[in-house]
Amino acid sequence: MKRYCLALDLVNDAEMIAEYEALHKAIRPEIAKSILDSGITQMEIFRIENRLFMIMETEDHFSFEKKDAMDAANPKVQEWEKFVWKYQQALPSAKEGEKWMLMNQIFALV
Repeated sequence: MKRYCLALDLVNDAEMIAEYEALHKAIRPEIAKSILDSGITQMEIFRIENRLFMIMETEDHFSFEKKDAMDAANPKVQEWEKFVWKYQQALPSAKEGEKWMLMNQIFALV
């Protein structure tokens, strides 16, 4: 098992943030399926103000490149990503087209 932590910002608008959270109370089944099919076994998203923090646990064979290729070939995922982008905004240090950014672990108790 692997674990990844990622960050992304939301548009800083209370109404839009509430809508975004409501969308994630019950995501579309085809989106959940695409996440699981890519080798992600667990995913949680947390929020403070307009900053999102995602924790993903994956199977050992998971790769972001494979997931990106699967997503690019899936019209439902592309539709979802385009739809939710109106709520999201890239972190200040993001490169063009970059959304969720991988975080570096700086501490572990054990």
